[in-house]
Amino acid sequence: MSELGVLFDELPVRDGGKIGVATLNAPKSLNALSLEMIHQLDAKLVAWADDRHVVAVWLEGAGDKAFCAGGDVVAVYRAMTEDDGQENVFPETYFAAEYCLDYRIHRYPKPLLVWGDGIVMGGGLGLMAGAGYRLATETTRIAMPEITIGLFPDIGASWFLNRMPRGVGAYLGLTGAQLNSRDALDLGLADRLIPRASREMLLGTLEEADYGSRTPSELHAGVQAALNRHERRSLAPAPQVWPLLDHIQTLMACASVATATRRILTDTRDHAWLAANRARLETGCPLTAHLVWDMLARHRLGSLADAFRDEWNLAVQCCRRGDLVEGVRALLIDKDKSPRWRHASVAKVPDADIQALLAPVVDHEEHPLRRL
Repeated sequence: MSELGVLFDELPVRDGGKIGVATLNAPKSLNALSLEMIHQLDAKLVAWADDRHVVAVWLEGAGDKAFCAGGDVVAVYRAMTEDDGQENVFPETYFAAEYCLDYRIHRYPKPLLVWGDGIVMGGGLGLMAGAGYRLATETTRIAMPEITIGLFPDIGASWFLNRMPRGVGAYLGLTGAQLNSRDALDLGLADRLIPRASREMLLGTLEEADYGSRTPSELHAGVQAALNRHERRSLAPAPQVWPLLDHIQTLMACASVATATRRILTDTRDHAWLAANRARLETGCPLTAHLVWDMLARHRLGSLADAFRDEWNLAVQCCRRGDLVEGVRALLIDKDKSPRWRHASVAKVPDADIQALLAPVVDHEEHPLRRL
């Protein structure tokens, strides 16, 4: 990744302040988040948080297809398949940096707006989920598709999927279901619907907004007033999840992942969205299904910081002894879409294999996220 992996700009506001603008600049890979991009963005967010002239931050992706299609799992794959005779620590470094950035966004002290236009998946949702203002457009498409590559819904999803209506988070994690902007609003993954064509006008309104004496409440009041002028919820597509909420919750009202998987796969309801979800689960990673279920159970009542720490451990284990390398190979490297998963089905995954993945990689004192 070149030094221009993230582009930075500062827009002047009328009272002498400025809006920091960060643009993920890898449109050919749908702005997949490289380690270099993570470091660049994290450093700039720290600087802008400390700069008293910065009233707000705007984060977007280059191109017209995606905000961010996910983390750079191809780089993780290449690192894990290198045979240089040394233990590869790239996954540990990558996931620690990514989760630190995501956590910073969740706790950012100034208004942070994410322009979630187009594809927002995996690591892209990690950037968007914690922002103070998550802006969807009529083209937004959100998913946590880790079931297709043998990872699991990470980037804090063990925490925020638990805050959806009962059963919905687990269903999304098991099926990698794709959500539109109406779904994102309904499920709390987006705050506003702004038409794609209104981007420039919205930025102009933010530049002209009144931020008062720049107290936190005045900064947020200025941003919200600007958003109110451009929000158009009537342009959102038809909901997919909400009309099916009762059906989804009925499918997921069970005590084990094996039962939930069986119910989803044998569901006969004639609905295109449900059918696509069934197909994704049917060919997805059996190990991932267990990890989805167990991680949601482990973090149902826990803190966001604890979720990130546990996710780092599991992500590293998925690289060392899970199906991630094989899943990335099949989907993104060889593109044969025929992964050879370690287990034939969800029902045939031994509990010992799950417990091995959940085992700590390092002691708490050595954990890279211990200070979150």
